[in-house]
Amino acid sequence: MKKPRVLSIGDLTTDAFIKLHDAEVHNSMREDEKLLCMTFGDKVPYESVKVVPAVGNSANASVSLARLGLDSYLYTNIGRDRDGEDALKILKENNVSTKYVVSHKKIPTNYHYVLSFRGERTILIKHNEYPYKMPKIKAPDWVYLSSLGENSLPFHKTIEKYLKKNPKVKLAFQPGTFQMKMGAERLKGIYENTEIFFSNKEEAQRILGKRVDDVKKLLNGIRGLGPEIAVITDGREGAYVADGKKYLHMPIYPDPKPPLERTGAGDSFSSAFTAALASGLDIEDALIWGPINSMSVVQYIGARDGLLSRKEIEKYARKAPKSYKPKEF
Repeated sequence: MKKPRVLSIGDLTTDAFIKLHDAEVHNSMREDEKLLCMTFGDKVPYESVKVVPAVGNSANASVSLARLGLDSYLYTNIGRDRDGEDALKILKENNVSTKYVVSHKKIPTNYHYVLSFRGERTILIKHNEYPYKMPKIKAPDWVYLSSLGENSLPFHKTIEKYLKKNPKVKLAFQPGTFQMKMGAERLKGIYENTEIFFSNKEEAQRILGKRVDDVKKLLNGIRGLGPEIAVITDGREGAYVADGKKYLHMPIYPDPKPPLERTGAGDSFSSAFTAALASGLDIEDALIWGPINSMSVVQYIGARDGLLSRKEIEKYARKAPKSYKPKEF
């Protein structure tokens, strides 16, 4: 059977994970928002630092898709620097085609700082302004689109035209920081051409501009923008899906031990869900795959080391408790 071909599109970065030692968490003036606090103007101790190249939403997804047996390509931009060289090496080692990775002499590879504290992360991000351009590629079966820089709005219009010209190509869309800031109206064509949409509950509220807790209303709101399938995750509460026919809820897969670091949990869920559908499985199977991949990733520092193969996911699924199954709600 021919492997499904997936082109992931999005910015790549090097992440420096800094585990904080001396910090506090306080409630914000805004509802459901907390502040990470450290002493201003002081020397703040930290426990450890780990540098992880070749990450970012779409880069993580491209590695995950490859491990799950798909023909995985990545379109991204890097600098002709050490971080860029490391990224190319890692992508190749993980069976991701780098044919469409563009390197730049005068623009460095993105570099982010991940502040890790009490199992949660706060990320200091900077997306360099790359000259985005749709690669000349034979139409893949799927495009996986995620985080791009603030200057990428014209590129989204290019992607929209590409999808309209190639209607058989299905789009999985996991909006990143700047894509959410652009707003659904400016990305109307992307939402209308989306097969699967992914976000967490807070992000869905931000996109819709509604502080509602009713998950059905959020799912309906997202589907109203155009996506055929809306997937919303809600931390320990699990994941919710609507496809116009039914609403499904999926609990999390039991953690073997407390999560070490949550960066990449969303990417691992979304990519596994996409891989299942691309491989011909149904939504119920995709909901089984997603949380298992996330459970594994949060046991490691970084978004790549815990990504699972199809055999590994199926093994975990066989050992799952009876309660681990999708249910209509």
